[in-house]
Amino acid sequence: MWHIIITSLPEMIVAMVQYTIPLAILAFIFGLILAVLTALIKFIKPSENKAIKYPWMLLKAIANFYVWLFRSTPLLVQLFIIFFGLPNIGVQLDPFIAAVIGFSLNTGAYASETIRSALLSVPDDQWDAAFTLGFSTRQTLMKIVLPQAVRIALPPLSNSFIGLVKDTSLASSITILEMFQVSQQITAKNFQPLLMYSLAAALYAVVCSLLTWLQHYLEHRTSRYVKGSEA
Repeated sequence: MWHIIITSLPEMIVAMVQYTIPLAILAFIFGLILAVLTALIKFIKPSENKAIKYPWMLLKAIANFYVWLFRSTPLLVQLFIIFFGLPNIGVQLDPFIAAVIGFSLNTGAYASETIRSALLSVPDDQWDAAFTLGFSTRQTLMKIVLPQAVRIALPPLSNSFIGLVKDTSLASSITILEMFQVSQQITAKNFQPLLMYSLAAALYAVVCSLLTWLQHYLEHRTSRYVKGSEA
């Protein structure tokens, strides 16, 4: 058993470093950017100026449809459509790029609701106080509302990232040699599925445990000035 672990572990760690972790990080970064834009479109009320109001309402409708679509369909199906389906209309993507696109779109849809909820949780009287002090809508959003929303959204967004790290195992279904795919290939050679999949689970657990520690650290740092916090 130990011989199998010693010989298999380096290969799985290399796959984790080359594909699993970069895929999770890139997908989360792009997904977070998309989530912020989507949340702001849904959160900000359009101006009464018709030249601005109607285009903004169209953007909001597109944002709502995007969130509905990717929250209503399985991630695996989304990956299959992007990688196996798009070539039928002439769009051929590299497996890694297809995975980044799929995971980013899925993450963005879920994270946008987290960010929107965090924005809504900031009391309205803070907007009124800021306007009284002469702040514009943009200044109020950037300097007062968003900093508070970030602290509120941090725990659920951290959970989303941890979940994304585990979901990268689905990338094996579109031919990416990430850690789980490597464990499957090794299993096909040594016929030790329990050992190999347990080893893969242990590696995922180590990474997610480190991310959980980082989450607690960031929560501690962002809450150190909040009244009643343990910081």
